[in-house]
Amino acid sequence: MKKIILTFLFLVLLCNPAVLLAQTEPEEIKPETDKFQDYFYESLMQKGIENYDKAITALEQCLKIKPNDATVYFELGKNQLALKQYDKAYSSFEKATQIEPSNKWFWLGMYDVSYQTKDFKQAIVTINKLITFDEVYKEDLVSLYMNTQQFDKALVLINELNDKVGKSDRRDLYKMQILSQGKYQNAEIVNLADQINKNPKEESNYIALIRLYSENNEVDKALEITKKLEAEIPTSVWAQVGLFKFYLDKNEGQKAIHSMNMVLASSKMDSKIKHRILNEFLIFVDTNTQYSIDLEKAISYFDNDNEVDVSKEIGKYYHNKKQWDKAVKYYEQALRKNSGQDVETNLLLFQAYVETKQFNLLAKKATAMIESFPTQPQFYYFSGLANNQLQQFKKAKEMLEMGMDYLVNDVVLEINFNIQLGEAYNGLGDLKKKELYFSKANQLLKK
Repeated sequence: MKKIILTFLFLVLLCNPAVLLAQTEPEEIKPETDKFQDYFYESLMQKGIENYDKAITALEQCLKIKPNDATVYFELGKNQLALKQYDKAYSSFEKATQIEPSNKWFWLGMYDVSYQTKDFKQAIVTINKLITFDEVYKEDLVSLYMNTQQFDKALVLINELNDKVGKSDRRDLYKMQILSQGKYQNAEIVNLADQINKNPKEESNYIALIRLYSENNEVDKALEITKKLEAEIPTSVWAQVGLFKFYLDKNEGQKAIHSMNMVLASSKMDSKIKHRILNEFLIFVDTNTQYSIDLEKAISYFDNDNEVDVSKEIGKYYHNKKQWDKAVKYYEQALRKNSGQDVETNLLLFQAYVETKQFNLLAKKATAMIESFPTQPQFYYFSGLANNQLQQFKKAKEMLEMGMDYLVNDVVLEINFNIQLGEAYNGLGDLKKKELYFSKANQLLKK
């Protein structure tokens, strides 16, 4: 029976050659190029979903078909880099450059590996190759020189780029870092002098050279460049910054004022420099009082300054020098500009009123501030002190007792409150309470 079945199957196959062929040949035979594309697209898809291992496997299949395909090595390097397989990635990118050295992207792959592994010396070699494709990579070379502390090369390249493409904030920072080391300053002085000769209308070179001379205490050379700047660019405010200091040192007040007013009126000048100039002039006026009117004019330039209350700061300056009348004047000026509600300025003013014995004014203003700031104990204290001095002892007692309710962890103020309450009760003839509060003040003083 088994023999009959086998004979039957054999006859069927003989009668159907198509079926016979189907058993002896694969269903589909793809050309090698199609296989390559399938593997390559598979690698791109796997890389896109961050399956870098599978992408690498697909690319290795590509290399079996096309062992010298630069793009495959490049893609292989990118996937290996994503997996932080740095040595393999570098080798793959390098192989790509060997096959196709004119493709800058392959060199960029090598650079990326070197940079990520902080192999800056190798990165310099690669970036120099990339510069042959595009000089924009010189910016990277500057950073690499800084990372490897090749400051002499960095300075030369910074100056070259400044000359060719203009300055940048990053390069300026690098340059400041380099020039903070004195040994590089002579080279920079020579460079700046050369730049001034080539471009006499470029203000920044004068400014940089003046700064270097000033930092080295070469005052005469700094002044020489300043005057040269003024001659070449009469409208330069920076020239006036340098001349202002020179004129002050020479006690040439009117010339210093002229330079100062030019600087203060300039919208281009940094506010920190303006404040510094005003401070220097303030010190000058302290011993040259004939220029007080010019100081008032200088202060007016800061009326719209939202960062610093100049009148208040000048008041503090005179406060520290115990020139109370002048302190009062500037504190009052400051309060007129800010609606009179600044707590610190008022407290400083009230102290100056005490020193100048303006107790009527103090009592009036302290009461007004209590209405605006009812929980601020210092205002009650000044009100009590003023009313004691005016012999309004009942009023003084009321204000001081109310203010004591708001005292928190301020021993010095508490001592002063007790002293003034003792004075108030003394004025009211209550000697027992007078002694009570004076005793409390003494106990606090002993702590």
